[in-house]
Amino acid sequence: MKTLLIANRGEIACRIMRTARAMGIRTVAVYSETDANAQHVVQADVAIALSGETAAETYLDIEQIVSAAIIAGADAIHPGYGFLSENAAFAAACEEANVTFVGPPASAIEAMGSKAVAKDLMRSADVPLLPGEYGTAADIDRLREVASSMGYPVLLKAAAGGGGKGMREVRGDGEFEEAFASAQREARASFGDDLMLVEKLLERPRHVEVQVFFDQQGQGVALFDRDCSVQRRYQKVVEEAPAPDLPESTRSAMRDAAIAAAQAIDYVGAGTVEFLVGEDHAFYFMEMNTRLQVEHPVTEWVAGVDLVGWQLAIASGEPLPLSQEALNCTGHAIEVRLYAEDPDNDYLPSTGRIERLRFPAETSWVRIDSGVIEGDEVSVHFDPMIAKIIARGSNREAACHTMLDALREVQVAGVATNLELLERIVGSSNFQRGPLQTGLLAELPRADVDSVEAFSLAMMWLWESLGRRPDFAGSIPSSPWDVRDGFRVNAGSEVLQDVVWGGKRCSIRGEMLPARQSGLVCVDVLGFTMTVEALGNALLCDGATGRWRIEASQRDHTVWLFATPLASTSQTLRLEYTRQHPGAARGQQKQARSDQTAPMTGRVVKVNVVPGDSVEAGDVLVVLEAMKMEHSVRAAWAGQVSEVNCKQGELVEGGTRLVEVEPHAED
Repeated sequence: MKTLLIANRGEIACRIMRTARAMGIRTVAVYSETDANAQHVVQADVAIALSGETAAETYLDIEQIVSAAIIAGADAIHPGYGFLSENAAFAAACEEANVTFVGPPASAIEAMGSKAVAKDLMRSADVPLLPGEYGTAADIDRLREVASSMGYPVLLKAAAGGGGKGMREVRGDGEFEEAFASAQREARASFGDDLMLVEKLLERPRHVEVQVFFDQQGQGVALFDRDCSVQRRYQKVVEEAPAPDLPESTRSAMRDAAIAAAQAIDYVGAGTVEFLVGEDHAFYFMEMNTRLQVEHPVTEWVAGVDLVGWQLAIASGEPLPLSQEALNCTGHAIEVRLYAEDPDNDYLPSTGRIERLRFPAETSWVRIDSGVIEGDEVSVHFDPMIAKIIARGSNREAACHTMLDALREVQVAGVATNLELLERIVGSSNFQRGPLQTGLLAELPRADVDSVEAFSLAMMWLWESLGRRPDFAGSIPSSPWDVRDGFRVNAGSEVLQDVVWGGKRCSIRGEMLPARQSGLVCVDVLGFTMTVEALGNALLCDGATGRWRIEASQRDHTVWLFATPLASTSQTLRLEYTRQHPGAARGQQKQARSDQTAPMTGRVVKVNVVPGDSVEAGDVLVVLEAMKMEHSVRAAWAGQVSEVNCKQGELVEGGTRLVEVEPHAED
């Protein structure tokens, strides 16, 4: 293999290129118009533009990608994950063009791409299955009857899907039709296939998967297991290897079943067999993903292998590098997915420019897989993942501590992220002590906002009062009037700072105490007494709450402040506030929005109302699609539709008022 085209984008494209370069393989990137300056384009040896902006127009266009491979002289294509990675037609098209597809044969993808066929294979291997049935929109009445006979709740899922896309929980008959239509549209947009499965929903299960690998000579291994139970919207958020607290009998039986499933379809390459595990440790086959998984780094670290390197070697006809007996599982590894999304607003994706992006240094214990850099734009068209952060330790407890230390060093500004949520998850007793289960996120204790508000305001005061003082930073002020420190003769000096935070104007009063020694400043802010010193472009403060490093980024009047604990187990404070123009405060914009506005930038896929319609509170008015996920905009109150400001297919900005609803007159 001399030239490899990566039919993907983002962090996985960059990760594949890293291994390919190490193996002396020339890399070719493809990119949409939106991704012209993306990192996978910058890092590739050759980059070829695809015509279009959306996933359907570019990374899902088989003809364009195969043509690009031929133009670039590529002798192989790696599909990454998502997009066309589990598309049998794509694998067949590569074979027809005499280009090696880095993955299983089309027949294996087709067999496991159909959940019905996959479940038949597992049934023949005596693996327990959850009851369910398949169908399209034409079969909705029959599927609805199946759901009723099984008993709610049930789960609707795309037969060709994965990654939580095209999946909906249905807890009653009245929800079925809307959920089916929405899941089917999402499946069609993400996978080009709208066949659906309805199956019984298993409450509070664990999600455990087994990594398998087979060469072209028919030899296979299981590279241990992973737990992926921490999820939101059926999308994984935290993954780890090996799966903790799993009886060896269950672990061994799942590995045997995974190997048997792969052998049944003459599998080649990397694959993952996924199971639901009940509280009684009984397991049920879910699906087999015929590709590399997002969470593959945790397996790489505990097994001590490069799975992408294995993929490329096996695609070239080489045998498996190691036998099952030669494989050892050492230590523990955890991965978290850093997303541009707002957990406090139903996990809605956040688009915009990344104003600041800082990660901890990579070491033998911490790894960062990312496809973006500071200054990049998070697009509405694609998945909102910013990075994967992977940590390992000699055991699970050590891995948790390493991960928490790494997360405290991460700084992101400009887009909302799930970073604080990730810290809360990994630091929680729910996660550290278990038991793990897919409902863990919903049961996570809420952050005590009141307990940190005063300290957050104190951090803002410190930065505003000291961070911009030229004398404190070490330079000489051009005029004594440039030093605004509230100086008073023979007394402490009071300083009042006004900021807009959380949609409110906050007046913060603090006092600079007279004592100042060796470059230190003593302050008292809202009852917090601290000593502060300049540290390059940061402030270092000591007090009863521990030792903190304070850094900031600014764009126009918006400031992003990062207060990182250096000698405590506290979470990093990540604060966004406005120095002036209160109306521009992000928090105030959130308060001003109703449910009838676009919660984020997205494309309108369905408009359910016209002027004059009568609606009830909670009715779905408009359906938006952003980053391959659908979001329903519902009526905030009962009333009559007076105006519709959008149409199907239109791209609308976040905050756009989509529908005007006049409330019904009170009796």
